Amino acid sequence: MKVGLVDDRPIDLDKLQAIVSGIEKVEIVFSTTSAEEAYEQIKKEAIDLLIADIEMPNLSGYELADIIHSHALNIAVIFVTGNSGYAVHAFELNVHDYIMKPYPKERLIKSVERLIEKTKSSEIAGRLYLKQKNDIHIIQKKDIIFIERSGRSTTIHTKSGPIKTYQTLNELEGELRERDFIRSHRSFIINIHYVKNFSLYAKNSYVVSFEATDGQAMITKEKVDFLQQYYF
Repeated sequence: MKVGLVDDRPIDLDKLQAIVSGIEKVEIVFSTTSAEEAYEQIKKEAIDLLIADIEMPNLSGYELADIIHSHALNIAVIFVTGNSGYAVHAFELNVHDYIMKPYPKERLIKSVERLIEKTKSSEIAGRLYLKQKNDIHIIQKKDIIFIERSGRSTTIHTKSGPIKTYQTLNELEGELRERDFIRSHRSFIINIHYVKNFSLYAKNSYVVSFEATDGQAMITKEKVDFLQQYYF
């Protein structure tokens, strides 16, 4: 599990580092006293968990969590704070945990381990079940390159070839909440990990080329701008 840490008090950040670095199967990707720097790191490197103080100068931990929530980034959040006044708002942002300072190290360890177990138990969600007339296809989500809607049918382009279904993009989009997938166009959903390049097609749209397939998708300029800001 890849983790980012942010607390504007160096002594509290050192405590976080010491605790989290001792947890098995956890890698600290960044550790900073600046929420702005944490935000820049999140845009550059994928993490699974952000552990953050709330009240910090300029950009607060709450605002950082709100960005994660509003952009549907697949990042869990644990608040470690001396202020209990944000608990209700934290619940609205669906954060994993809200830990009050001062806290024993076991409290944070158990919280992170609980998230790891929760992630393990949801691994089945890494599969997509495609309903067809007489069959149900089970596809690993990580093998999906892009999805295309044409007429009344939908084609899912995977590493092993295309699969057709009558499920709509709206239905499939509801099953693909991971950070990897983005609705790039009214007729396409793409997996950003397979994107090779964008080629200008018209004033407000681009053609997307992928690794592992000759197939192409469309993406709007607005979504390209979004990807540049929050992913690349």
